[in-house]
Amino acid sequence: MFYLTEQFLSIQGEGKYAGTPSYFLRTGGCNLTCAGFGAKYVVDGEDRVGCDTYFAVDSKFTNLWERVDNSDTLIGNLFDKFDAIGYDPHIVITGGEPLLYYADKVFYALVEAMVDRGILITFETNGTIEIDFEAFPAYKKTMFALSIKLDNSGEAKSKRIRPQAIENIINYSKDSFFKFTIDKPLVDSSAFDEIREITDGFDTDIYCMPVGESRDTIWRNDKAVFEFCVKHNFLYSDRLHIRVFDTTQGV
Repeated sequence: MFYLTEQFLSIQGEGKYAGTPSYFLRTGGCNLTCAGFGAKYVVDGEDRVGCDTYFAVDSKFTNLWERVDNSDTLIGNLFDKFDAIGYDPHIVITGGEPLLYYADKVFYALVEAMVDRGILITFETNGTIEIDFEAFPAYKKTMFALSIKLDNSGEAKSKRIRPQAIENIINYSKDSFFKFTIDKPLVDSSAFDEIREITDGFDTDIYCMPVGESRDTIWRNDKAVFEFCVKHNFLYSDRLHIRVFDTTQGV
C-alpha cells in the first residue's frame, strides 16, 4: 500500500530531462520537512512554512491523499491513458519522498510493470533511502534525480546526507544526476563547499536550481543561482512549470 497525492500529464520542468513530456505520480509522505525552504501555506487556520510541495509532506493533508492498495487497477488505468494519448510518456515518480515505498509490494509491482513495458522512469528523491538493488532489481533500470538537501533546508546534516544511499543509487541505477535547490543567501555562504563535499568522487552531472514555489520566489533567487553555476561550472536548471503556471501543484 502507498499513497498518491496527485497524478497528471505535463512537461518535466527541472533537471536533466527538462522539457520532456512526462506523466507525474506524486506520492504522499516524506522523512524530511525542509522548513527552511519557507513555502508559506495555511491549514486549519494555522500559518505554516515548509517544503514547496507541502501538500504531499504535511500530515494535515492525508485526508486528501489516495490510498493505493491494488497495483493492477492503477497500472491498467495508466496504460489506458497512455494508449489514448498515443505514446508512453516519461514517468516521473516524485513526492514527498517516493522511495519510502520502494520495498512496498504494490509500489514495486507498479515499477516493474512500467519497466517491463519499456517506459523510462525517473525518481525524484532526497537521496536518504538506501535501496536494496539486488532484492528489487527493477530499480537498476530506472533513473534518479538526487535532490540532496543543503543547509538552507533547515534539516540537520546527519538526517539529510546519507552517503551510502547516494553511492548505491549512483552505482546501480540506469542513470542519475544531482539536483540542488539553492537560494541567494546560500550562494553567498556555504553552497559551493556543501555541494563539493556531497559530490566528491562521483562522475555525475550537477544541476543547481533556485528555491521557489512561485514565480515571485524564483525571481528572487534565479540570477544568483545562474551566476553561481557560471562561476563553478555547474549546470543551471530552471523550474519551467512554475514559470508557466506559478505553482508546484498539478503541473
